Amino acid sequence: MQGAGKESDSLSGREKAYEFLKDTILADPEMQGRFISEQDVANQIGVSRTPIREALLLLAAEDLVQLVPKKGAYVAPLSSRQISELMELRGVVERYAAERTMGEGTVPLRQMQELIEQQRFLVEDPRQFIDVDRQFHALLVAATGNELLTKTYEGLRARQVRAGVVALYRAHGRQQAVIDEHDVIVAALESGDVGAATAAITAHLDTTLKVLLNG
Repeated sequence: MQGAGKESDSLSGREKAYEFLKDTILADPEMQGRFISEQDVANQIGVSRTPIREALLLLAAEDLVQLVPKKGAYVAPLSSRQISELMELRGVVERYAAERTMGEGTVPLRQMQELIEQQRFLVEDPRQFIDVDRQFHALLVAATGNELLTKTYEGLRARQVRAGVVALYRAHGRQQAVIDEHDVIVAALESGDVGAATAAITAHLDTTLKVLLNG
């Protein structure tokens, strides 16, 4: 029984470490190009270094960190290719989501509008702002009812947050621009004009891509 308890504690510690590393450490622009201190993370979340190492192995398997012998886990900045591929994949999924939900009448307009309102109060908090930004787009994808597609999109979360926070730091006033772009997307979805909706999504992602590559 004692062994089972220890295993359960280890799993919960690993999961806690995994979520913290993925959503906090990897999303911090200052951590890009730096090594993660296992001890610092352990101290911050109150676990031993063992679950930290286990979580880092999971993140390395997802290609979110690089494990360097005798040095530890390295947070490599997103390359231009990775950023371009991320935006390309997002575009494919989100445009499909717009077409599918508009065709079936399942666009979550009210919830998307509520998230935009939340963003208006988070312009001074880049991390929270981008988390709500991610929810905005994920909500549309989830509304397709395609669980596999939703799970695939959810797998982009860490990269989305990393890229989004960096974009906010690179372009002054980007928060308000994002809100405006989200307003255009929702207005197009509400109008029932599929072409306008997919064009609005494309324009939003293209603008973010340009900020990330040229900002």
